Amino acid sequence: MKKFLASALAATMISSAAFAGGPVVVEEEPVVEASSPRSGWIVPVVVGLVLICAVACGGDDE
Repeated sequence: MKKFLASALAATMISSAAFAGGPVVVEEEPVVEASSPRSGWIVPVVVGLVLICAVACGGDDE
């Protein structure tokens, strides 16, 4: 009886170890991309207008 229980216990432990952990599911994380700002053209235009105004309006020493 002891040999039967020992072999049954060993068989149970081996078969349960084979299925331990379950299936492995790998999910990819979504890629987050930064969108380009809409106001990317405003700063260069304002700086350009300030430079044009400084050249056109300044420099008169009368």
